[in-house]
Amino acid sequence: MRASNAPARTALGVDRSHRRYRAWLIGLCCGLLATSLAAIALGAVTTPVSSIVRIIGHHTTGTPATATWSPALDAIVWEVRLPRIVLGAVVGAGLAITGAVLQAMVRNVLADPYLIGINSGASTGAAASILFGIGAGMGEYALQGSAFAGALAAAFLVFFIARGTSRVTSVRLILAGVAVGYALSALTSFLVFASGSAEGARSVLFWLLGSLGLARWDVALAVVTAVVIGTTALLIVWSRRLDALAIGDETALTLGISPSTLRSRLLVVVSLNVGAVVAVSGSIGFVGLVVPHLARRAVGSNHRHMLPVAALMGAILLVLADLVARTLLRPQEIPIGIITALVGAPFLLVLLRRMTAAH
Repeated sequence: MRASNAPARTALGVDRSHRRYRAWLIGLCCGLLATSLAAIALGAVTTPVSSIVRIIGHHTTGTPATATWSPALDAIVWEVRLPRIVLGAVVGAGLAITGAVLQAMVRNVLADPYLIGINSGASTGAAASILFGIGAGMGEYALQGSAFAGALAAAFLVFFIARGTSRVTSVRLILAGVAVGYALSALTSFLVFASGSAEGARSVLFWLLGSLGLARWDVALAVVTAVVIGTTALLIVWSRRLDALAIGDETALTLGISPSTLRSRLLVVVSLNVGAVVAVSGSIGFVGLVVPHLARRAVGSNHRHMLPVAALMGAILLVLADLVARTLLRPQEIPIGIITALVGAPFLLVLLRRMTAAH
């Protein structure tokens, strides 16, 4: 009797898991919409939601055909706030997804984009651009281009150090990432010191703490494209393999998966995602660390379910953090990394306490 009831219980458990996943997905989509509307409406100029809907409809569908609002309000909603909200959402989603993937890659619950040195590489590239004009040939995209190049250079350096003459293991990846991250952080500090520019140092510091002030439609859409392509690849091609890798290399090998090859491919995708995100927003911490844990508690560790939920949670968190950053001390803007750290640090302490209690 027990054997005959086992498949029924398994099917019931799977059905409940799917229902919970769909419920979270619908709830988070509604939450992101509500958060985005609030972020567009609030600021130095408060905008009614009805006006926001009409302005967005006018630009996207041509309805209404005639603008009944002022050009200034149109510019605030369409040219300033909406690109910033889109960029914030995709940056939050990208950081959350890469954090989740990295935690599976290295089997470390404290892994995030900082761990493998990509953020440090982007910071070095950005500092070189701000302080010494590196990448000036790229015109208005000099800062973003230099940061992206620095992030990719750091990622490839980590890969070659971790690979060495053997395979890429989680321990090698962590050690290489930490070493490269510290070295590049020191290089960034040296560039600030060598420049002798107080104004440049302030600009570098503000960028290092994170900001969405560079938001424009062309920038936002470029990052959306990069993150969507990377996330789609992770979900469709590698989500099942990530599940196996998170359990352990031995489990992956028994399923015919090469952990070293998979880590190498995942590192390329993660590096491109993080590079694109950090290049336009600076180093925003704790999103990639905190959000994957929340997503696992919500829908479990199945990456096909967890990654979309983590993406939506990350998007909501960063849109809210940006709203607080630009309205709390207005007209002065707080670096967004300060807000995410204030949220993430208590969560990290709670996580540490639970891990200690478990052991």
